[in-house]
Amino acid sequence: MTEQNEIEIKGVVESVTFRNEENGFTVLDLDCDTDLVTAVGVLPHIDAGETLRLIGHFDFHSSFGRQFKIKLCERAMPKSTADLLKYLSSGAVKGIGPSTAAKIIEAFGENTFDVLENDPDRLAQIKGISKAKALQISKTFKEQFAIREIMIRLEHYGMSPSECLHAFKVFGNKTIELIEDNPYLLCDERIGMGFERADAIANNLILSPNKEFRIRAGIVYIVKHNLSNGHTCIPRARVIESASMFLEIPLEYASEQIDFLIENKQLVEYERNDTDFLFLPHIFAAEKKICDRIKLMVQFPPAGHKTLLQDLQKIQDDHNIHYEEKQLEAITTAVEKGILILTGGPGTGKTTTINGIIELFETQGLKTALCAPTGRAAKRMSEVTGREAKTIHRLLEVEFDSEEKQTFGRNIRNPLTVEALIVDELSMVDVCLFANLLDALPLGCRLVMVGDSNQLPPVGSGNVLHDLINSHLLPTIELTEVFRQAMKSLIVSNAHKIVRGEDIDRNDKDNDFFFMERTVPSSAAQTVSDLLVKRLPKAYGYSPLDDIQILCPSRKGEAGSVNINRLVQANLNPPAPDKKEINFQGRIFREGDKVMQIKNNYDIVWTKGDESGTGMFNGDIGILERIDLHTGMMKINFEDKITEYPTESFSELELAYAITVHKSQGNEFDAVVMPLIGLPPQLAYRNLLYTAVTRAKKHMIIVGSIEELRGMIANNKKAKRYSALKAMLEE
Repeated sequence: MTEQNEIEIKGVVESVTFRNEENGFTVLDLDCDTDLVTAVGVLPHIDAGETLRLIGHFDFHSSFGRQFKIKLCERAMPKSTADLLKYLSSGAVKGIGPSTAAKIIEAFGENTFDVLENDPDRLAQIKGISKAKALQISKTFKEQFAIREIMIRLEHYGMSPSECLHAFKVFGNKTIELIEDNPYLLCDERIGMGFERADAIANNLILSPNKEFRIRAGIVYIVKHNLSNGHTCIPRARVIESASMFLEIPLEYASEQIDFLIENKQLVEYERNDTDFLFLPHIFAAEKKICDRIKLMVQFPPAGHKTLLQDLQKIQDDHNIHYEEKQLEAITTAVEKGILILTGGPGTGKTTTINGIIELFETQGLKTALCAPTGRAAKRMSEVTGREAKTIHRLLEVEFDSEEKQTFGRNIRNPLTVEALIVDELSMVDVCLFANLLDALPLGCRLVMVGDSNQLPPVGSGNVLHDLINSHLLPTIELTEVFRQAMKSLIVSNAHKIVRGEDIDRNDKDNDFFFMERTVPSSAAQTVSDLLVKRLPKAYGYSPLDDIQILCPSRKGEAGSVNINRLVQANLNPPAPDKKEINFQGRIFREGDKVMQIKNNYDIVWTKGDESGTGMFNGDIGILERIDLHTGMMKINFEDKITEYPTESFSELELAYAITVHKSQGNEFDAVVMPLIGLPPQLAYRNLLYTAVTRAKKHMIIVGSIEELRGMIANNKKAKRYSALKAMLEE
């Protein structure tokens, strides 16, 4: 059954106009009786003359015109003599050109494939084909035919062409044999199939695979699944219990299979505090790499420089500022020791301190780089320092290998050419990205890590900032004194009250923090919508699109981001004759909408004036400027980066009038409106509220229940994250 907007077409391949041998991406012309269709997609080892049944949709490419985008493909080898001739004439079989193909078809007709595979001596009867050449042609044909048979068999199990190609690259000519024996091999990282789909394939096999294969894959799946909850490792006892319930096996049997996985290096076991933990090998390697590099930096610190009092005084005089004691300590530590963790809440002077460190580094002639985990965080870092800041991915020169796996051009073999690195928003950085960043640091490079330890942990696995601070291995300065000018802001003072678990100040008519009580979720949602659409723009002149952001603890419920987005869209950007819109899988995108990229996409092309590049990232926010209904393309402006989105990328977009607090990390907005009612218990905790409040620069408005607000402040039970980094650093 096809999804909405998908259709089926059938035909014979007329010609293959392009093929990428690395990833299988193919452009071909398909003869569909009355129409010649250009089809594009991952179709490895397809040649002219083959009969295809394709499922997908028509799209319009700005350069190449109308195309059929392939999602699924079923193929059959050529049967008619005309298609056989077309197939062999295409060069599909090495050693056979158009004239030789014509002779072979004339001699053997519809028996050609049987002769090529089983009776090469008969080929040698054709003028111009020696016995040696006949044997070589037969050998080549059998190899290529085997590949096609593998692809056809795998597609019958519901595998996509891309998955088939990856499986063949990994397992070669034994692919069918191996997968039919153990379909859970498809869960291999190089293929990337989920456990449930591999399970479905196993259930469709004539012979059931060995039950141990399923159990081992299920255990690895349990450990892998917990990465999405932020854990880098899981207590062995919990994995045993989960495996017993999920796979319906005895506890002892689960434990035996875990031992097998450890022995075969599919899991890593690590003991701390008399508890055994289980890791995926690459996550263990990331935490171990961080630990080893940090210990090396502590043992052999970068060469420091004496901080001269006159240099510090000059900076203060030049900028008309006065450093307080902790700021001076932080600057001195960074310069003299070459490594520092700087943390602190809003209004404590982190930015002023960072600028002082940068100036002294530059005074000493050090080549200094600045980076942050997201594009918006890097942009804000550039604005407050007056210097270029890059995303960590861009700094490390992200690349993709032939299997589309992320790699970095900067690494231990090709380190960064910097002498000092300052990393902002470290609370957002997961273990894998931080390990790669440390891997690319040249020996002797100074490192300053900045973050707010009360913010939410990263979306990815680990809790790097907390683990580094709590290991007490690195010089750490926490700025705690809130500057007098900052204390005039209720946003700042209430943020610090929230951290301390104290009730906040509310409803100061002359300040920047407001609480509006609503006891019904639907009423709160309507108020939030009215604030963005009418009340805040009228009172303060804010742009609803550029200056105000609704932050929701949850996506779900009447006061969740999904429902509020629908409300705001209907009120702020309703349907109109002059506004085009697209309904994509039940979601309406309309010209003028505020949208957000929800997945990293390194292929989207953007232009910004004379500059151009590729890549839009999870959390990027833009305005949908134009929809072309004929081509199905969207033109979106992401802060002056102009992009065109094809239909297949629409699933990576959401409305962004309201976003979750987690998606807001690293961003700041002039005004933040937060619905706070009907919260799921797992989201009603203190540092989620703190993170939301500290996203607001000028105004913070909370709409909801005072009881739930107070409960959230009181709940300091941060979601537990299992990690071994702190223990490794303490060893």
